[in-house]
Amino acid sequence: MNKVLFAAALLLIGQATFAQKSEIFAPKGKAIQGYDVVAFFKDARPTEGADSLSYRYKDAEWLFASRANLEAFKAAPEKYEPQYGGYCAYGTSEGHKAPTEAETWTIVNDKLYFNYNMKVKNNWSKKREEFIEKADTQWPLIKDKQ
Repeated sequence: MNKVLFAAALLLIGQATFAQKSEIFAPKGKAIQGYDVVAFFKDARPTEGADSLSYRYKDAEWLFASRANLEAFKAAPEKYEPQYGGYCAYGTSEGHKAPTEAETWTIVNDKLYFNYNMKVKNNWSKKREEFIEKADTQWPLIKDKQ
């Protein structure tokens, strides 16, 4: 029984470590779960990208819904890439990386943010500027950590 618990604990630790290793939130190697980050700015909605329109940037595969969006990203990735690598903005303010859902997106001062889920986004939105300030301080400390 102890061996089973130990193995389960190692598996969970390994998954958490793998999930948070990258500077970019990229499950299965696809940045932002395959959503087109340029579309959040241009279309004001989550739009899935196509495997045929991809670009490798910061050790992740970024997918786009159109050639125009791909070219816009290639020309100025810093303009479109999400803050905190696409990890949860609230979680980052608390000093850790957390996964996100595309539907939680927000653009503030021409910067793209994501949150863990809609409940977290609602809480984050109440003190957004304060949480962004905290996250901006925390991100350099955690972005390369596992």
